[in-house]
Amino acid sequence: MFKFIKEFIKNPKFIGAVAPSSEYLAGKMIEDINFKKCNCIIEYGPGTGVFTEKLIARKKENTLLLVIENNKEFYENLFSMYGYKENVKIINDGAENIKKYLKEYNIKQVDYVVSGLPFTVLPVNISNTILKNTKDILSNEGEFITF
Repeated sequence: MFKFIKEFIKNPKFIGAVAPSSEYLAGKMIEDINFKKCNCIIEYGPGTGVFTEKLIARKKENTLLLVIENNKEFYENLFSMYGYKENVKIINDGAENIKKYLKEYNIKQVDYVVSGLPFTVLPVNISNTILKNTKDILSNEGEFITF
């Protein structure tokens, strides 16, 4: 919790919350994901990994999970916790660059995008790019899940 608050104070425009999301919210965020039929999930802005942990626990072994975190401290923590997991890729970059990583991992379409990003405090051009790219990468039945 202290690390989260410290990162919020350093850069509130990109953290967007004073405390990490709760276990309850994480459960609600992923409850409608069809893990049996899903091949690729992307998580934007995982922060401390509350959603990440739940996604990893529920996903099929062969489902690819791309976790994209812009904050270096959070990225390093996530990488140490989950970087060794099969089909889990922890990326230190902004979500606006997601298409670069889909190309790198040869992913044509995404089933779910789960977002913990603070869209209300992000610069408008970055928010717009993220939202446009998300629309482009989701399959026809794909879902964007945010709060």
